[in-house]
Amino acid sequence: MARRGPSAAEQHRRAVAAYVAAGGEESVQRVITAVQSLSKKLDQWYARQLADLDVTAGEWAVVATLAKDGGALTPSQLADLTNVAPSSMTHRLDKLVDRGLVQRTPDAENRTRILVKLTDGGWELFSLAIRSSDVVESDVLQDLGNAERGELARLLEVVIARLDDIEA
Repeated sequence: MARRGPSAAEQHRRAVAAYVAAGGEESVQRVITAVQSLSKKLDQWYARQLADLDVTAGEWAVVATLAKDGGALTPSQLADLTNVAPSSMTHRLDKLVDRGLVQRTPDAENRTRILVKLTDGGWELFSLAIRSSDVVESDVLQDLGNAERGELARLLEVVIARLDDIEA
């Protein structure tokens, strides 16, 4: 039988030990390393999920951005929000329109501008993906009770609120 590598917990312990040995503060390294490891693992799961849904990461970025906005955005806004060149966004939108997931319509207030919004099919895809990912995400958090999940969420939201104040 092939030997599996170290567990996620062991990898986390080793990484934290290495960062602390190099001068990092242990409580900081425990938190940041845990968040990075969780993000990496979830990204792997999400990539498989998108493949199962026959959606690229770039297409998903458009669908998710439109869903989170709740309305319609211009192609330029979508390009900015998803960090791609406008020409790449045009190609993505063409594919999503062909699949019936988004629609382009002229802006009623400015007929020279195009607005993009999700179709019913786009909303269905978004909903299916979120329900599917919720299963995995719930599994990740299964050892925490509701109060612990709430406290973890509150603490992470405090950290997230601080991100805009930090110069990178």
